[in-house]
Amino acid sequence: MKAVAQRVKSAKVKVNGKDAAEIKRGLLLLVGVGKGDSEEDIGRLARKIINLRIFDDAEGKMNLDIKQVGGQVLSVPQFTLYADTRKGNRPGFDSAATPETAKKYWERFNILLKDNGIDVKEGVFGEHMEVELTNDGPVTIVL
Repeated sequence: MKAVAQRVKSAKVKVNGKDAAEIKRGLLLLVGVGKGDSEEDIGRLARKIINLRIFDDAEGKMNLDIKQVGGQVLSVPQFTLYADTRKGNRPGFDSAATPETAKKYWERFNILLKDNGIDVKEGVFGEHMEVELTNDGPVTIVL
């Protein structure tokens, strides 16, 4: 699994021009599932996100995790994280999991975050989404 985590002041997803999900302070997560990913990979990524200390403490150092700051997560499925651009100019997506597997694993990932006390809002799997965010920092971490 791959994820791009962006520390945000706010983020929102729209589908067909209508608001689908919105958060205030927290993390916008773009989440991709690859062929060969396992349940173990889901758990590992969830634990990393839960414990990732990228929020500022009182001294302005990135020392706090999402739970310590009462942050939310906006989780957006994104198979394009598995784009292969080594040949030609059109990306290939052979490394991405099938839609059925990707949806199942993405949903399981979100459940693990929720089960650990994180308020998770979700994009809409398989839909064309418009994502708006106010990046905080900017802080962007590739996992």
